[in-house]
Amino acid sequence: MYVCLCHGITDKMIKQAVLEDGVGNMRELKNNLGVGSKCGTCVQLAQSIIDTTIYDESLFKEVC
Repeated sequence: MYVCLCHGITDKMIKQAVLEDGVGNMRELKNNLGVGSKCGTCVQLAQSIIDTTIYDESLFKEVC
């Protein structure tokens, strides 16, 4: 699903940035992908995706 329409950024691209590039907050995501640098309506959803991805990854590491 598209999260940032201004830059054409999807939720999968944000998850990939978190998992592969170590993005952990909106400042890093903005620098990495440009999310939230124009109209800003995507910021809350993007932050939620960052948080969920980090949380899910930490749960996975505990199990393995």
